[in-house]
Amino acid sequence: MRDLVLIAATVAAVLVVVTLLRAVAARGRRRTARRRARVALAGEARAEALLADAGFAALDRQVAHTWQIAVDDDVHEAALRCDFLVARDGQRWVAEVKTGDLAPSLTTAATRRQLLEYQVAYAAAGVALVDASAGTVREGRFALPRQLAPAAD
Repeated sequence: MRDLVLIAATVAAVLVVVTLLRAVAARGRRRTARRRARVALAGEARAEALLADAGFAALDRQVAHTWQIAVDDDVHEAALRCDFLVARDGQRWVAEVKTGDLAPSLTTAATRRQLLEYQVAYAAAGVALVDASAGTVREGRFALPRQLAPAAD
């Protein structure tokens, strides 16, 4: 009987410790998410001025777009949201704002894929990659096959 009480007390103590550790970890994740959101919002606010300095006029912010991807006979919808639609010299561009060390780099595959997806989905002439941390705007144009390239207006 005494052994069962000891086992039950040990199991209860372990459960309490695990619950407390999970609560502390969740609190840390929430804190990190809030900090990232603050940095991202500050970056977007700074980005508009950086884009203007690079000759771009902001047309719209946080532009939602849905495009369809056909896989076999099934059509799937993908929801996108670019940071800015901008224009320069009569051409529409997509601007994506990044902060941090890795995200603004074109050596980051996820960033390249996102920019390519935006150029195609929004039928943009190019993509402006805004590094809000460094205060730079880089311009990219993917060489698209003729049938995907946006029509000249």
